[in-house]
Amino acid sequence: MTYYIENIYICLAAPLLVSVLYLRGKKQASMIFLLVGMTACLLSSYISTFAAAIHHTTLVMASVEITPIIEESMKLFPILFYLMVFEPKKEQAADEAVVSAIGFATFENVCYLLTNGAANTLHLIIRGLGTGTMHLVCGMIVAVGLLTLWDRLYLRIAGTIGLLCVAMTYHAIYNLLVTQGGAAAGIGYLIPIVTAGFMLVFRRNIYKFLKIS
Repeated sequence: MTYYIENIYICLAAPLLVSVLYLRGKKQASMIFLLVGMTACLLSSYISTFAAAIHHTTLVMASVEITPIIEESMKLFPILFYLMVFEPKKEQAADEAVVSAIGFATFENVCYLLTNGAANTLHLIIRGLGTGTMHLVCGMIVAVGLLTLWDRLYLRIAGTIGLLCVAMTYHAIYNLLVTQGGAAAGIGYLIPIVTAGFMLVFRRNIYKFLKIS
C-alpha cells in the first residue's frame, strides 16, 4: 500500500484549521503554529527529497547532511516572521516556537508510523519520544537564544545564523546516531531526552533571564 503524505496532512490539518475559526487569542495562535509546524514538516520532506535526488546521496547521508539544514531552517522562518511582523511578547513567541516544533515532530512521527508499521510498540515509543524531544530541544535552542538576542539589533543576524547552526549540528548528530542502530541509536535517542530534562530543571532561570513571568 502506498501512503501519500499529502493525504495524511489533509486529514490531520483539517480539524485544526476548523478549530482556528472558533478559537480566540493565545489559543488560536497556538493552534495556528501547530498547523504551521506540520506544514513546515510537509514542505521539508519535499525539499529534502529533491535535494537528495539532485546530489544522488544515500538515505543515511541525506539524513545527516541535508535533512537537518532544511528542517531547522523551515522551523525557524515562521518564528522570524512572527517576531518581525507581529512583535509579540517574549513569552508568547517562546510558547509558539515550542508549539510549532511539536507540530513538526507530530506529523513526522505519524508519517514514520504509517511507513514503517506499528508492530514494534517499544521501538515506536522510544523513537517517538526521542525524535519528538529532539525537535522540541532544537526549537527551544533557537527560541531562547533568539529572544535573548532580539533586543540587540546588531546581534540579530549573526545570532540567528549562529543559533541555527547549533540546532542543525544537534539535529545532525542525533540523526547520525539513530541511523547506526544498536548502542549508538540508544545514545542518540537518549541525548535529547536528557537535554530536555536539563532545560526543564533550569526553565525558571531561563525565563528569569529572558524576563518572562
